[in-house]
Amino acid sequence: AGIESGTLVPVKPEVQPSAGKTPKPSSQSKPPVIASTKKKPQKTETKTTSKRRTRALVIMIDPGHGGEDPGAIGKRYRTREKDVVLSVAKILRAELNRLEGFRALLTRDGDYFVPLQRRVQKARAAKADFFVSIHADAWVKPAAKGSSLFVLNTKGRVSSSNKWLARNQNNADLIGGANISTKDKQIARILMDMSFTAQVSDSTIYGAYILNELSRINQLHKSKVEQANFAVLKAPDIPSVLVETAFLSNPEEERKLRTQTFQRKLACAIGNGILKGFGRKAVLA
Repeated sequence: AGIESGTLVPVKPEVQPSAGKTPKPSSQSKPPVIASTKKKPQKTETKTTSKRRTRALVIMIDPGHGGEDPGAIGKRYRTREKDVVLSVAKILRAELNRLEGFRALLTRDGDYFVPLQRRVQKARAAKADFFVSIHADAWVKPAAKGSSLFVLNTKGRVSSSNKWLARNQNNADLIGGANISTKDKQIARILMDMSFTAQVSDSTIYGAYILNELSRINQLHKSKVEQANFAVLKAPDIPSVLVETAFLSNPEEERKLRTQTFQRKLACAIGNGILKGFGRKAVLA
């Protein structure tokens, strides 16, 4: 319609109606739209609310080492840590993804190297609710055995063996050609000033559940959650733990780590600990 002399004039149709009738101005001036437009938004809001979903919990699983960094190597069977932990991680991912409300991801899904800092970045990019790094331990004496679990330690006393272990794991970046240790004093100060208190506290709670589940399938190397300065645990906003499944330097445990049966037991134990930490009953077996 156009406006002429202050009155509404109907636009002439391109094709004349077959009945030869022109639409009456009175019928156009009283369109029944007010009542209908008030009801439609109410129906739309109701439907949107009913279809609202709960966000899935994101679990980032980190198989240690990879690529040119094999990790620990067993002396009897030459078992490589990077292969064992990747197998355990894949089983854990598959089991968690079967459950409603969980989404499990891997920092690496093949035999390639991922820098330690990049593993943390992947977890943060995925907005992970929990981070678990899986490893196989080694020691200079073959008698050492059992499963262990670590959370981050940023201050205080750390045992010499834990310092050795953390240094050994953190040196993986040097093997892979990336050194995450920064010389930028400003970044170093920011990292040092960050508060990890809440993260470490939550990590210890989750870790205790996982350690308890591991005690059901394997002897524990230490009966409590330990602390060490592992680089992969330094996400300030994500509860993070590092699991040492067993000792590849122990001939008996190396033999067990090579079997799919024990790898599955480890994956399910870690998974059940995570589930209990999030208030779910253990369902993996």
